Amino acid sequence: MFALVALPFVAAALTPVVFRFLGERTAYYAAAVALACLALVASLSGTTGVVEVRWIPSLGVSFSFYVDGLAVLIGLLASGIGVLVFTYSGGYMHGEPGQEKFYTALLAFMGSMLGVAFASDLLVLFVFWELTSISSFVLIGHYTDERASRYGARKSMLITVGGGLFMLAGFLLLATTMGTYSLAELLNNPEATRQALHSVGLFWPTVILLGIGAAAKSAQVPLHIWLPNAMEAPTPVSAYLHSATMVKAGVYLVGRFRPLLAGDEWTTLFTVLGLVTMTVAAMLAVTATDIKELLAYSTASHLGLIIAGFGFNSLLGAETGSFHILNHALFKAPLFLVAGIVAHEAGTRKISELGGLRNALPWTAAIAAIASLGMAGVPPFNGFYSKEFLFEAAWEAAVHAGGGLAWLYPAIAVFGSVFTFLYSIKFLSLFFGEKPDALGHVHSPPLAMLAPAGVLGVLAAFVGLGGVLATVGIHTPIEGFVQSVVDSTATHTELAAAGGHGESGGHAFTYYLPTYLSPAVLMSAATIGLGIVAWPFYDRIGNALTGAMDAVPPLRANYWYDGAVFGLNAFSSRTVRVVQNGLLRTYATWTFATIVVLALAGYAGTRVTFPSTVSGLLGPALILVLLVAVLAAFAVSVAPSHIAGVLTLSILGFMVAIVYILASAPDLALTQLAVETLTLVIFLLVLDQLPAFYGDFVGTRPWRDAVLSLAVGATVTVTVLLATSATPDKGLAHYFVENTVPLGGGHNIVNVILVDFRGFDTMGEISVVAMAALSVLTLVAMRERGELS
Repeated sequence: MFALVALPFVAAALTPVVFRFLGERTAYYAAAVALACLALVASLSGTTGVVEVRWIPSLGVSFSFYVDGLAVLIGLLASGIGVLVFTYSGGYMHGEPGQEKFYTALLAFMGSMLGVAFASDLLVLFVFWELTSISSFVLIGHYTDERASRYGARKSMLITVGGGLFMLAGFLLLATTMGTYSLAELLNNPEATRQALHSVGLFWPTVILLGIGAAAKSAQVPLHIWLPNAMEAPTPVSAYLHSATMVKAGVYLVGRFRPLLAGDEWTTLFTVLGLVTMTVAAMLAVTATDIKELLAYSTASHLGLIIAGFGFNSLLGAETGSFHILNHALFKAPLFLVAGIVAHEAGTRKISELGGLRNALPWTAAIAAIASLGMAGVPPFNGFYSKEFLFEAAWEAAVHAGGGLAWLYPAIAVFGSVFTFLYSIKFLSLFFGEKPDALGHVHSPPLAMLAPAGVLGVLAAFVGLGGVLATVGIHTPIEGFVQSVVDSTATHTELAAAGGHGESGGHAFTYYLPTYLSPAVLMSAATIGLGIVAWPFYDRIGNALTGAMDAVPPLRANYWYDGAVFGLNAFSSRTVRVVQNGLLRTYATWTFATIVVLALAGYAGTRVTFPSTVSGLLGPALILVLLVAVLAAFAVSVAPSHIAGVLTLSILGFMVAIVYILASAPDLALTQLAVETLTLVIFLLVLDQLPAFYGDFVGTRPWRDAVLSLAVGATVTVTVLLATSATPDKGLAHYFVENTVPLGGGHNIVNVILVDFRGFDTMGEISVVAMAALSVLTLVAMRERGELS
């Protein structure tokens, strides 16, 4: 298990060295690493268990990994498709810049995704989750000279990392409530977890926070907008990250927490989110003018199907989500590879410029046919079966809910599936019809590009064939494997109602061609029939949807994203001009005002209690000292010149020294006197170069400064009262008294504390002073050179 997760990161670290020897053949080195990972994942198939190594014992955090059917499925996709994508890259990336960085980041991503799949500790899961976002950022922005690549990389980073922070908050709520970060422990007792979250009123917040994290990663509406822009990455990245693996992290999260948190709240959130995304993204795919844009929106749509499946509170829902994770990867990854072949050999990705490609690319056309018909949900291709499970789950949910608004579940599922059928046939149509005259000669792809797509196409066809064989009573290992995934995502109640786990002789997952008329069969027939009827109007439908979004820009999620991001940029620019205007007075105003607001807000938020009495020193002597200090402070504010103000201000410093004397701290008093004297001398030397008088009051600025000064004084007073009212553990003082001589070798407790007990702090402070002194000396030395900055 640890070798599996560590191997890709070690290989990524070695990639720069390997690239010096292998050059572009580094692709096959990376493919070999992925193949080794695939073998390790395959060796884990059929096992369940936890392995761990302590990481932060004081917090109960461990590098722990959990093996079950769902983890193995995601691991197989990450490593298996990784083998094919790395091999494909050997042909696609020929002559491309930055290949060393490309393969390093892609290997690091594979390791991160394997970590996400198998992580059992919540904090470890979060670390790997964010590593996928970082490596994805590098890969999407691979073409750093292109503005679109930088825009897409930044958008994906902001949305996925932002969603990850919401997910982390959900993890912390869960761990704080249950007292453990171990996902395996939580899954062992899901009922106790649900009850505990409900008892403290944190169930809804936890589900919503996890849902936001999943929606951001899996491009669910309205956070779907990063995925089309991510298509600026090289096609191998799109095929790997944005169809088969990274975007699966979000649906994996939903599937992983489904046995733990499934219920009415879960169903309300995820079925609505999934069905809306499935429909909206499918409609957007119809408006696409670029083949990778079409596939990007279709990816978001099918991820919505998986989310909706996991949302339904039934075993059919678990089967829908589990099976479609596999099916979607098997038909979408080859479609992206086919899109790369088309763009690479035809020189364009514009849908309007493509057509009749089957003659020049016959094998590619065959792969596209298998994958496109699977994506469309046409029987007997693989996507049909999991779409059928969705229809069954939606119909069952409506019936069990007693109808009403619940009938929107099957209605929306069919409506969205019609658009899925349309864009799938549109992609397939690129290989048929007449070839545009402007297209020119289309070359055959190299074997390194064609073979990986062919392997995925064959696997997709095999899954479809499995349904045909099951219809006549011949069952394939696919069913047993999917059953292990269903066992990982279904609740104990669902499995018990269905007769227990399939592997224990109870309910067993199976899929087959329909042999009788059912609501799901009618829904599939309606989908295909309506799709065929609407096909002649495909362009008109796409133009109408585009026109509606152009007429009402807020309908586009990008309208809100761009407005927020670029609006913040403009706000930042204006803020900089106001705040950083080169005036020390302005800097001091913003700094002190911020400190006052944060400090007082902190005190109010924590509901601090002020001391009822002021301690011990408040006698006649101290009252006299404080009175002198107040008069000196007033004198500073009315001083007619810089020098008079500094001299008067020094009185305050000397009064502080007297307070230390009254508090029986002569060493501090001596230090204060030395510092105050030295500061006074330095100020007078500097002030000798400044004008003699302050000048007249102008406008309301003096009153603003006066109010701010009073606020700062009040904040300091409150802070001192609160700090001095504390009663620290006397054991700490006793420790210093008892150990000053034996451990520090000195009789002055303060000096020993500074030099020995907190020596590193003191060394850091001395380093800061030394650096400041060097800076001052540098500026003084540069003064005579005439340099302006």
